[in-house]
Amino acid sequence: MTSKKQLKKELIIQSALELFASKGFYSTTIPDIASSVKISVGSMYNYFTSKDVLAKEIIKYISLYLGNKLQNINEEKISTEEKTKKIVEVYFKTASLKPEMIDYFLRIYLSNREVFKNGCEGMICVNEFVTEIMIYFEEGVRCGDLRDQDFFSAFGLFMGYLGGMVFLKGEEILPKALDTYIDDISYNIYKALSK
Repeated sequence: MTSKKQLKKELIIQSALELFASKGFYSTTIPDIASSVKISVGSMYNYFTSKDVLAKEIIKYISLYLGNKLQNINEEKISTEEKTKKIVEVYFKTASLKPEMIDYFLRIYLSNREVFKNGCEGMICVNEFVTEIMIYFEEGVRCGDLRDQDFFSAFGLFMGYLGGMVFLKGEEILPKALDTYIDDISYNIYKALSK
């Protein structure tokens, strides 16, 4: 059972996530966040001691959300090619239904590394998501579908492609909905990573 305090904490995370994604990290204040969830600024500090701590909790929240989705895919008894497509689908669906999550990752987490340097070094705060991508690659290599290559080369290709498409959609450059690109993108990624 989820406690009242945990529910409030999740509400703060979701509200801050939306504000950071839309207004930017530095333009969003603790009073903005407190106002959005209808609590006092003092009460905010009972949940998060600073805006930086909240920012780190948000990226962990996103990583856990996406990591759980990818874990479900990794546990399916399907081919690596089908997993590739499902990962693309999950990422694009998240970008469409919860755009603030992907926007936060692309515009806050990657662009404001100074905020995340203490306690989020490397990939610590996105480990659930990254671990599932590692599992996808390892299983693909083990079954002979994917080339054995440096993880960061493969990860960069995969995530660069997905992030680039979401960015283009967010900038209203893509002429069609993201889901219309799933087949082509997943095919391209799989072919680029396969033997």
